[in-house]
Amino acid sequence: MAITKKTVKDIDVKGKKIVMRVDFNVPLKDGVISDDTRIKAALPTIKYVLENGAKSLVLMSHLGDPKKDMAKAKEKAEKAGEAFDEEKYINGKHKMAPVAKRLSEYIAKEVNVAPDCMSDETKKMVEALDNGAVLLLENTRFHKQETSKEAAERDEMAKVLATYGEVYINDAFGTAHRDHASTASICKFVDGPCVAGFLMEKELEFLEDKVVKNPAHPFVAIVGGAKVSSKITVIEKLLEKVDKIIIGGGMAFTFFKAKGMEIGTSMCEEDQIETAKKIIEGCEKKGVKLLLQTDVVCADKFANDATIKTTNIDAMPTDMMGLDIGPVSIDLFKGELADAKTIFWNGPVGVFEMENFAKGTLAIADALANLKDATTVIGGGDSVAAVNKAGVADKMSHISTGGGASLELVEGKVLPGIAALNDK
Repeated sequence: MAITKKTVKDIDVKGKKIVMRVDFNVPLKDGVISDDTRIKAALPTIKYVLENGAKSLVLMSHLGDPKKDMAKAKEKAEKAGEAFDEEKYINGKHKMAPVAKRLSEYIAKEVNVAPDCMSDETKKMVEALDNGAVLLLENTRFHKQETSKEAAERDEMAKVLATYGEVYINDAFGTAHRDHASTASICKFVDGPCVAGFLMEKELEFLEDKVVKNPAHPFVAIVGGAKVSSKITVIEKLLEKVDKIIIGGGMAFTFFKAKGMEIGTSMCEEDQIETAKKIIEGCEKKGVKLLLQTDVVCADKFANDATIKTTNIDAMPTDMMGLDIGPVSIDLFKGELADAKTIFWNGPVGVFEMENFAKGTLAIADALANLKDATTVIGGGDSVAAVNKAGVADKMSHISTGGGASLELVEGKVLPGIAALNDK
């Protein structure tokens, strides 16, 4: 089944002014980009638009959360008794100039940056664009209307943004779950079509179609990370679809506690024990095989240089914490994944950012990379970092660019940035 939303290939962009929402929310420190994956992810749509004769292209994106980020940085500086330079901080962390420079290199075309999103100067810069020129608006979140909870305030900004193009393309899946001026409200005011870019199309094809609506079976979900509370809805939704579910990471110990087992000093959400019990019961009722680790890599403290011990899960020391799955569990999970046709993975099965507790997560990544004829979908966040660290990212069917958005889509929620686009 194909996706239900129109894409850039369903329209003619020749001679048209295009306004496009991209996700250029890249890690930036002192004006230097440390990872430009998100810029590269938008290139196919940007190049397609330019190569197919668009008159002009206006790009817009947020970059961090200036107000919130600066408040935290300022508080930290004050606690340390250091001076805080607001302008220097904003220039080094939230301004689009470094992004425009990197994009210019990738498309071999100068990309200018507008001073903001809505001023007369910006409007004049947009009007002056021609012959395939590209303009990047300054950080959309410098305007409070972008993220306002009031629809009228979002509309105020969206009406201006809509004048920048006859066609609106949304290729920012990472913010599709946000009801913002540049992601959803704008679609009410654009005269022409509002469609998905190639990145958005791929996300919908894999997450909405191949995971939620039409997964091939056996379907296995791997859900890890620290907290059950952040994954309850997605687990409940997956139980309606999957044949097996592997629960790993810190959240597994809440399940062990729910089973009445000793978990030592491992992380446990006491207020989620009843939820874990309900999930265990739900698996039994639905005939879903629930898989938890059988052995555990324990440590006497949350640190890479801790004293380490590997033991069966039912012999957990009372004074140690579980930080990774053990070798027996690795083999168990590999065996359970061997015949899978669809795998959705969100969240590591251990504290993989510490080398001594990364073996389990990296082994899972390696196991997925070696599966034949299986659709492997990595649902954003730390799982993406894990497959990158394992060097197997290119062997996955799809790696989502949106952690929060991918989870909400799998949960069955309506994503405003997608709902606002034209149906086929």
